[in-house]
Amino acid sequence: MNAPGWRHHPSAAQASPQTLDALKALAVSLLSDNMARASGAVGLTPFHRPKAMAGTAVTVRTRPGDNLAIHAAFDDCRPGDVLVIDGGGDLHQALMGDIMASYAESIGIAGLVIDGAIRDVAALRARDFPVYAKGVTHRGPYKNGPGEINVPVTVGGMVVHPGDIVVGDEDGVLAIPQADATDVIERARAQEQKEAQALRSIAAGAFDRSWVTAQLERAMKG
Repeated sequence: MNAPGWRHHPSAAQASPQTLDALKALAVSLLSDNMARASGAVGLTPFHRPKAMAGTAVTVRTRPGDNLAIHAAFDDCRPGDVLVIDGGGDLHQALMGDIMASYAESIGIAGLVIDGAIRDVAALRARDFPVYAKGVTHRGPYKNGPGEINVPVTVGGMVVHPGDIVVGDEDGVLAIPQADATDVIERARAQEQKEAQALRSIAAGAFDRSWVTAQLERAMKG
């Protein structure tokens, strides 16, 4: 694709299945806490039955309401990838619906993350194929281009680079650079154990809240 407005790069190397399985086993909230609580998309809604998602990002940037580049990007997706679509957050035209989501699932894509609108929500909500989007409209898309494939994009305020690991659950979506994944997993597992102990303490009536008083005192001292 060499025409003005088009850019198309090869897909990045995929994350290992072991890394993806480890991330799917952890809540996105735990992963987010161990990325300084400042990462992750905001304003995206899951439109599917609950299912953990983790896969390597193939990215698309398209002009609002136009899905030609998305159709082209399907050819760059491998089984286990997550297709991340920057539609500028526009909600005037749906970038895809049931047919495109069904095709994505049929070729092994692990999920769709769309900073834009979708349609056919009733059909999507009946399945557990992960689809996250900014909103909904019945109005269909254009197919004129241009667009960019495998470039850095922004979805819900979160920057995603091609090859990042994109994880999702009912709390939302987070992108993790592959180089950071092992450290984030280790930290999230440690926090998971700590939180499990806190829940056991609550059940036993022995939950320690002494830190609250100490924190209030520090806060009031300025």
